[in-house]
Amino acid sequence: MPAGDEKDRLGDKLRQAEKAREDQWARDRDQELLEKMRAKLVEPLNCPHCHKPLEPHVLSGAQFFQCPAHDGLWLERESAEKFLAQVR
Repeated sequence: MPAGDEKDRLGDKLRQAEKAREDQWARDRDQELLEKMRAKLVEPLNCPHCHKPLEPHVLSGAQFFQCPAHDGLWLERESAEKFLAQVR
């Protein structure tokens, strides 16, 4: 087997390992943000339409609350700005 093929496979494995570490970091960070959101909530936020409790979520580092019945979203200004900056 030529040495070039071995280097290519090693490089692929290293990139895969790096991607796996980045994905794990992102999952851990999202979990931390969710825990912070839950800790901030002394009283659950309710949907203004159906009055069901809103569920906290994190997407691309932006925190938001979603109504389980209506799929409406509520964001704090900081989260909205962070999300819009990533989309642009």
